Amino acid sequence: MDPVTTDTGPTPRTRLTPDERRSQLLDLGVRLLATRSLDELSIDVLAEEAGISRGLLYHYFGNKHAFHEAVVRRAADDLIAQTAPPAVGEPLERLMTSVTAYVDYVVANYEGYLSLVKGASGGNDTLREIYEEARSALTDRVFREDAQGQIFPETPASRLVVRGWAAMTEELVLTWVVEPAGVTREELLAILVASLPALVDVLP
Repeated sequence: MDPVTTDTGPTPRTRLTPDERRSQLLDLGVRLLATRSLDELSIDVLAEEAGISRGLLYHYFGNKHAFHEAVVRRAADDLIAQTAPPAVGEPLERLMTSVTAYVDYVVANYEGYLSLVKGASGGNDTLREIYEEARSALTDRVFREDAQGQIFPETPASRLVVRGWAAMTEELVLTWVVEPAGVTREELLAILVASLPALVDVLP
């Protein structure tokens, strides 16, 4: 191992385990995916950014498709974690916090998120599975029981409405990021949060 020279003298370089190194590469892949499409995120790009050989990347991920799927799954996990509502507060306040985090995530990771949406609708079974898992995790929160109760009662009809609202939210946010058309972030958030209870209110 090559030493790392510091002001206090040579310090041994920390050797990562294979799992730690793979996780580090996935984190780098997610960061790169924020500003480029999945097709643009190649083994060559990641190898150059990470300062390692293409052969080592193939060792960790097997092939390009497996690499893409692993990065997208990590990105979906990050989305779920970053949009988690707080454990306390009024139901609609928690919904606002979660929706705000979702909008901010899409803004910061537009290219990568759009790649997931397109991949899920383009016939890639694995990307569709990851997309559906992420969508379910986001919508299931609306019905989760906790100390403050559920945001909305859970019925087959309300689940259908919430899933439709999630699709509408996704389309509105993706469109707004590209062309805000004079709608401010605060106005967009107000529309998204107010529209869900309005839709649920029409249920029998």
